[in-house]
Amino acid sequence: MSDYGANTVYEAFVATAARRPDSGMLAAPPAAKRDYHPDGVELTYGEIAAEVERYRALYAAAGYGPGHRVALLLEQRPEFFHHYLALNGLGASIVPVNPDYRHDELAFLMEHSEADLAVTLDKYRDRLDNVAAERVKPLPVVSFEDPPETFPAPTAVAGSHEPGIGDECTLLYTSGTTGRPKGCILTNEYFLNGGRWYLGMEGLAAVAEEGDRLYNPLPFFHMNCLALSATAMIQSGGCLILPDRFHPRSWWQDLVATRATIAHYLGVVVPMLLNQPECAEEKAHQVRFLIGAGCEPTLHEVFETRFGAPLIEVWGMTETGRIYYNAQEPRQIDTRAFGRPFGGFEARVVDDEDSDVPLGDEGELVVRFAGPDPRRAFFAGYLKNAEETEKVWRGGWFHTGDTVRQDDTGMLYFVDRKKNIIRRSGENIAAAEIEAVLQSHDAVGQVAVIPTPDRVREEEVMACIVPMAGAEAGETLAADLFDWCYERLTYFKAPGWVVFRDSLPTTGTQKIQKAQIFAADEDPQQVGFDFRERKKRR
Repeated sequence: MSDYGANTVYEAFVATAARRPDSGMLAAPPAAKRDYHPDGVELTYGEIAAEVERYRALYAAAGYGPGHRVALLLEQRPEFFHHYLALNGLGASIVPVNPDYRHDELAFLMEHSEADLAVTLDKYRDRLDNVAAERVKPLPVVSFEDPPETFPAPTAVAGSHEPGIGDECTLLYTSGTTGRPKGCILTNEYFLNGGRWYLGMEGLAAVAEEGDRLYNPLPFFHMNCLALSATAMIQSGGCLILPDRFHPRSWWQDLVATRATIAHYLGVVVPMLLNQPECAEEKAHQVRFLIGAGCEPTLHEVFETRFGAPLIEVWGMTETGRIYYNAQEPRQIDTRAFGRPFGGFEARVVDDEDSDVPLGDEGELVVRFAGPDPRRAFFAGYLKNAEETEKVWRGGWFHTGDTVRQDDTGMLYFVDRKKNIIRRSGENIAAAEIEAVLQSHDAVGQVAVIPTPDRVREEEVMACIVPMAGAEAGETLAADLFDWCYERLTYFKAPGWVVFRDSLPTTGTQKIQKAQIFAADEDPQQVGFDFRERKKRR
């Protein structure tokens, strides 16, 4: 048995289910417009365990085990865990799929992950069938609503070893600067350590040993909900509450109805809740603290005063599996402080040559685990990209790409992202991916995609375009370029702003100098076309 009391997430779940079979494990708040559990639902550990074992037997009979991956396109349904835990118990991995993905994004995900099977909701079946028809390796697609009596067998034979701590648990895709998402290999140790790390928080963010109820509106294809929150609740016997997404109008009503004691937020949640009219539930909740990242410092105290619960700012990445958190007073909530290194999770602030910068100066945050294995319980690497894995681990430290500063007490303060990443409503968007799509349009000569400030969503996507000769810059072309992206990318990646320029500044090697596109006294949004209201889920 490992240091975590289990070798797999499944084993941790089985132990808790045996101890607390009648306790709630998964819940969803009422939502009349939702196409599943409109009246809300709460499933106990015992109920989940029965379904997990049923699916485990079905997958085992089909030959699934170590070395296999199953893609799950099931939104935020509690039943996602029937498949996830069943497969984990056999040593197989899952690939959670973003339901907003368009065809090209799905095709890349299925090809790159080499998924052996896809389980999907009927409403997404056509999308996956079309992808499967194009893929060289067979991709059987199974309906979630009407599963077959026997699952299609994988093409390769499973590994013969018992599922273990180092086996891949999940393959999560995270945005990078190379244009395509990178597949992060996350092991059982990553998950089990992440859950224990979460349960070990102290101060205002202390989690109960048993019985906390954690409301998390973040999706399963992000590490926060699936790796940290879900695993922590499984290990402690708590309940994970799963809305289909963030709903500002019903937020406090949902928290009261589900008896939530902890809630997760993103920066966008704070202003949107503050903009809602007062309601009785915002004072009647049982939430001890909210935990997340990206709160605008000027809104921090306003939020806590109105709603009566502290916002605990944290920092973490898919690759790290651990978080820093700021839950000890004084929290300095008028700054972007996110905590101090602790528990062997070491940090440095370095310059471009990886030399430490003086205290108070800005630099890149690099992190590692103390001891002989600096990569312990981090991601196991980027799938099919060993070169990039070693690049981010150069010098024995993981390079986060985030710019921070540190004071003489060890407190870390977030400044900005060094990477070419746009952070919109908690989504990391790779500018290079959008640039590639826009560059394929006949009317685009040059393109640079940059972040632009947004009052609600922290940042918005801005596309700076030099039209081809003969193409007329104006609202018609701007709308055409927006539609071009909207049809080919997830809705939130489409440019919220389109700006036309006569030229883009470049270096001697023709690399676009994004910081010099606009003059210091120029407001890009004053010369751009605004498409933010057209960015909707479809």
